[in-house]
Amino acid sequence: MQENNVNPAEIDKFSALASKWWDPDSEFKPLHEINPLRLQWIEEQVGGNLTGLRIVDIGCGGGILAESMAKKGAQVSGIDLAQKSLTVAKLHGLESGIKVDYQCISAEDFAAQHAGEFDVVTCMEMLEHVPNPASIIHACYQLVKPGGYVIFSTINRNPKSYALAIVAAEYIMNMVPKGTHHYEGFLKPSEVMRAARQSGLYLQELKGLEYNPLRKVYFLSNDTSVNYMLSTRK
Repeated sequence: MQENNVNPAEIDKFSALASKWWDPDSEFKPLHEINPLRLQWIEEQVGGNLTGLRIVDIGCGGGILAESMAKKGAQVSGIDLAQKSLTVAKLHGLESGIKVDYQCISAEDFAAQHAGEFDVVTCMEMLEHVPNPASIIHACYQLVKPGGYVIFSTINRNPKSYALAIVAAEYIMNMVPKGTHHYEGFLKPSEVMRAARQSGLYLQELKGLEYNPLRKVYFLSNDTSVNYMLSTRK
């Protein structure tokens, strides 16, 4: 069983907040606010329609993105190593009536069991929380069918991202809990793309995700200096 590529402190951190995943005014408020943007961009990347596609969401947490993709007609699996978050995801699925197959398993183990089975793999806001991001990226490559799509989102590593994603978001604006992010875990787009290419994934599009503190809205842009999304194909 491959669970070496996990930081127990990160699992504990999200487990402690598990009951709040679906509260749009909780610490997960930013995820709820960016989810429509993420979902729309994912749809655009895969041709405009998720209906009938087999998708696995790696690091699915409480299922916010996984449920929204299933609601669009996709056949979705969600995997995570935080059991409490998965329990919340399953309970919310019972309430919403939206079916997602949730499993507590590492990306590497899941890839060994389901190689080449998925049309789309999503891995959002997760790479910055694991010791070996390249191992996750390779698992994504293994999971997706030839011609399929792998979509990542994470945080760039530079002084601006430290100032905005940690100092401003955690300590000044209290948008996310203190300690949510660690600067050394941030990844430059070039680093993600290098690991993707080494696995056999090729860049399709790179997009920035920004926040306007005056209007209190998120929006997509070409500025990838802080938050960014990256789509690739096998």
